[in-house]
Amino acid sequence: MPGMDHMASGNGLSDRQGGYRLASDGTTLPSGKQAAYRFTVTGSDGKPVTDFALDQTKRMHFYAIRSDLTGFQHIHPTMAADGTWRADLSSLAPGSWRLFASFTPNTGTGEGKDFVLSRTVTVPGDAAKSPLPAPATSTQVDGYTVTVKGEPMAGMAHPLTVSIARDGKAVTDLEPYLDTYAHLTAFHEGDAAFAHLHPTTKVTGDHGGPDLTFHAELPTSGNWRLFLQFQTGGTLRTAALTLRVG
Repeated sequence: MPGMDHMASGNGLSDRQGGYRLASDGTTLPSGKQAAYRFTVTGSDGKPVTDFALDQTKRMHFYAIRSDLTGFQHIHPTMAADGTWRADLSSLAPGSWRLFASFTPNTGTGEGKDFVLSRTVTVPGDAAKSPLPAPATSTQVDGYTVTVKGEPMAGMAHPLTVSIARDGKAVTDLEPYLDTYAHLTAFHEGDAAFAHLHPTTKVTGDHGGPDLTFHAELPTSGNWRLFLQFQTGGTLRTAALTLRVG
């Protein structure tokens, strides 16, 4: 199962865990334009870590989410020789944002373990919040209908099945993306706790779908905002829906 050997512990709401720390001087980012966020991951010796293992083809996954769970971004930053990472973010709306770094050290005390650390930044301006959409089993993006089946319970491992259709027909031309046919991330309403739902559908060729399975282990009950990323025709698409966890 792709990614199942790297199961992150914790909810990602701290900037330090297991001797590792997400460090940055950035506390604000500009509104309405692209911005670069620079950070390092330091080890127990206080020095920047520079050796990271590949996880779903990348050495670092970086996420940005606004406090009302809008504005989701998932990017793959670049690292300089001194261990400083640069994450190039698209336009941000005013408000409070939480920035997550997901990584696996390749050496040191945390070698082979998956970590998710985060920090918050403020984007100045009128920060009107958007209400969270009601829980639903399906959503649409770019003419595609994404349906989620499964009733996860808090703190329990549970499979989720995602089906993708277009114009009422099953989609079978999903292209591989990050060594899978779709990438699924979830954030908890209220505190923006992080969860990466690991794919269990193996990539067997250049075309996948329509049904994909994920290992879901959401630690807290309540509403979770799911972001499913999939690629067709060379275009990456992001579908979002709210899932209620009992």
